[in-house]
Amino acid sequence: MHKIGIDLGGTKTEGILLDEKFEIVERKRLPTNQQEGYSSIINLIKNLVDDLKQKTDDSISIGVCTPGALSKQSGVIKNSNTQCLIGKDIKNDLENVLKQKVSIENDANCFTLAESKLGSAKNFDMVFGVIMGTGVGGGIVIKQQIHNGRTNIAGEWGHHCIKPEGNSCYCGKSGCVETYLSGPALEKRWNDLSGKRQTISEILQNSDESMFTTWKNELLENFALALGNVIDILDPDAIVLGGGLSNIPFLYDEGQSYVHQQVFTDQIDTPILKNKLGDSAGVFGACMI
Repeated sequence: MHKIGIDLGGTKTEGILLDEKFEIVERKRLPTNQQEGYSSIINLIKNLVDDLKQKTDDSISIGVCTPGALSKQSGVIKNSNTQCLIGKDIKNDLENVLKQKVSIENDANCFTLAESKLGSAKNFDMVFGVIMGTGVGGGIVIKQQIHNGRTNIAGEWGHHCIKPEGNSCYCGKSGCVETYLSGPALEKRWNDLSGKRQTISEILQNSDESMFTTWKNELLENFALALGNVIDILDPDAIVLGGGLSNIPFLYDEGQSYVHQQVFTDQIDTPILKNKLGDSAGVFGACMI
């Protein structure tokens, strides 16, 4: 059986077709265009799956990873930073248009599963996977099995509060990690400090400016506070970073040092690892579910 995985992202959606050995047969990436609404996303996924199906005569399974999680009570999407998905029965809607069973899982869980099985964290039993991109998410994999938790929110570190009177979040709370460590939040903070509207990669080119030091130190402090809390609670064997911000090089040396200083223990060596599968980890994980 061949496997189709769809990674529904905030800005891009990727589809991949894998054979039985997880070798890539075909892959395709398109803009999500979430501003066009939920129906547009359903059509996008259907078109991707239809295109990938044409590349094999074998039977297929379909897995989709999405921002947010399925409510155990109602089956609809909750807690998604792609807000047009919230309250939608995406599993049922996709099964209706694709005419077959579809597995749905949180994007960070899929990322963590893929990195645990095929990527940089495959030699560790308990892995905390981090997505830092358009939004901030997390996943927990124990012995290569996703830990979803009682209500399907295990690992959602992006919405634990690190500053009670802090930035407002779309979830209705204030001070969430996502409002400090997502790409849009960091770009906004740089604009506030410097007056420049720049992407993260452009911001990193300003390392000789005094405002960059302020921006970087704030990032490191918030990164340390947020992940230090995670280590205190989970004590994972490894943390693996994904999403666009995982390409920030100082997170793996200075960032790891800052995090370790926050942890409540006398000895700390928890590795913070760069992903091996790049921004395709999620789509591999979608195939695995």
